[in-house]
Amino acid sequence: MSNILKNYINGQWVESKCSEFLNVINPANGQLLCQVPSGSKDDVFDAAGKANDVWLQWRNTPASNRIQYLFKMKKILEENSDEIAEICTKECGKTFSESKGELLRAVENVEVACGIPKLLQSDFSEDISPGIDEFYIRQPVGIGASISPFNFPIMIPFWFMPYAIACGNTYIIKPSEKVPMTMTRIFELFEELNLPAGVLNMVHGGKETVDAILEHPFIKAISFVGSTAVAKYIYQTGVAHGKRVQAQGGAKNPVVVMPDADEETTVKIIADSAFGCAGQRCLAASIVITVGNACENITEKIIKAARAKKTGNGMSKNVEVGPIISGESKTRIEKLIQNGIDKGATLLLDGRNIIVPGGEEGNFIGPTVLGNVNTDSELYKTEVFGPVLIIINVDTIEEAINLINRSNYGNSACIFTRSGAVARKFRHEVMTGNIGINIGIAAPMAYFPFSGWKESFFGDLHGQSMHAVEFYTQTKVVIERWHEEWTRKF
Repeated sequence: MSNILKNYINGQWVESKCSEFLNVINPANGQLLCQVPSGSKDDVFDAAGKANDVWLQWRNTPASNRIQYLFKMKKILEENSDEIAEICTKECGKTFSESKGELLRAVENVEVACGIPKLLQSDFSEDISPGIDEFYIRQPVGIGASISPFNFPIMIPFWFMPYAIACGNTYIIKPSEKVPMTMTRIFELFEELNLPAGVLNMVHGGKETVDAILEHPFIKAISFVGSTAVAKYIYQTGVAHGKRVQAQGGAKNPVVVMPDADEETTVKIIADSAFGCAGQRCLAASIVITVGNACENITEKIIKAARAKKTGNGMSKNVEVGPIISGESKTRIEKLIQNGIDKGATLLLDGRNIIVPGGEEGNFIGPTVLGNVNTDSELYKTEVFGPVLIIINVDTIEEAINLINRSNYGNSACIFTRSGAVARKFRHEVMTGNIGINIGIAAPMAYFPFSGWKESFFGDLHGQSMHAVEFYTQTKVVIERWHEEWTRKF
C-alpha cells in the first residue's frame, strides 16, 4: 500500500484530482500511517460517470450471474480476514478481535445478499378483472453510494453495497478519511473478482467529496452512518437533490437493570457493551438505569468489572479497550466528563490521564463511570462516543421507560430481567428501533434491518436485509391483458 492513497474508478487505481492530502494517524501511538486525498468534486464526477456508463449492462445481467461475484467476495474476505483486521486495528484503534468480529458481520451481509434471486421476487394477481393480470417487479434505481464512518470501516459499507450491486445497481463507496486504509486494501483484494469495470468504485475525501455525492444527478440513492448532526445534513441535502437517503445518526443507549436481574451476567454484558470498541459504536451502552434496589450491588460490580479491563494498543495481547480515534475526540470526551462533574455527578471511576506503556502519544481514555448524573447536563444528553458509562437510579419500570422515551435518540434500549411481563412491557412501550432483552448490544443479524428511531435515523428504509433490497430497487407495476383471438393469429 503506497503512502498516498488512490481512488478506485472504473476498475483502475487513479490519483485524486485534489491538491491537498490528510494524514492518517495510528491512534494508539500517534504514528503516521499514510496520506489520503482531501477530496475533489471532479473525482466524484469521474466515478459517477463511469458507474453510469456500465449501469445498463450490469442491470441487464441476470441476478443469478451477479451473485456469483458475491460468492467470490465472501471467500476473499474470509481468506484475508487476519490481514484486513490488522489494518483496521492499526488505523481505527479497536482490538484485533473486535476487528475480526466486525469482518464476520460484513461477511454475513454478503451471504444474505447472495439470496437476491429470491429476495427480488414479487407478487402476481391473476384475473383482477376478466382476462387481466397484475403484478409488480423490482428494478435497480441506478447508482448508489455510501458515506462511511470511522468506527466500523469494514462492516458498515457491507450493510449496503452487496445488496445494491446484487440488485443491479452500480456503486461508489466513500470511506471515512480517518480510516481509509482498510477499504483500500479490501478493494485491492476485490480486483480478483473481475467485476465489470465501473460496477464498484471508491472515492476518498472529506466534505467536498460528500457534497459532490449528495448533488450529483447520476447518483440516486445514498446511505450514511455517523453523528446525528451530519446525518440530518446528509438527509436534508440529499433529499433536496431528489435522492433516496437513509442516514443513521447518533445514540445514547440506555440499559435498564431490574432487581431480579442475574447480576453476574448483567455486569459482564454491560461492561463489554459500554467499553468495547472504546465506546465508539452506535450501540454501546451509555446509561445504566437501575430500578429500585437493583442499584445496591450492581454499581460496585460494574466499577470492578470496568477497572479490570485492560486499556492499550489493540494489537497487544489481552487488551480489551483500545484508543480513541483522535486527539480532538479525546479532548471532547474529557470535557464532557468534566461537564458532568461540574453539574454534580459523582466520579466513580476516572479513566482520564491513563498511562499506556509505549502509547504515550496515543489517544487513550480508560473505562470511566459516573453516578448521580444530572439529566439536564450536557454529559447526559450528548452522545459521548467513548468509554464512559453513566449510572442513575429510578423507583419503577414506568419511570425508566419514561426517561428513555424523553430522549431525542432512539437507536437502542436494553433491559435485564427475569420477568417476561416486564420484558414485554419494555419492548412494547420503549421508543427505540432496536430492543435487547438480557442482551447488551442489540445488533440485528444481517437478515434483519438495522433499525433506528427519532434523531438516530433519518429516512424510511434501513440497512441490511429486505430494507436494503427495497431501498436499492424501485417497483414497477404491470397490468396486462391478452385477448385469445390475438394469440390465434400466430
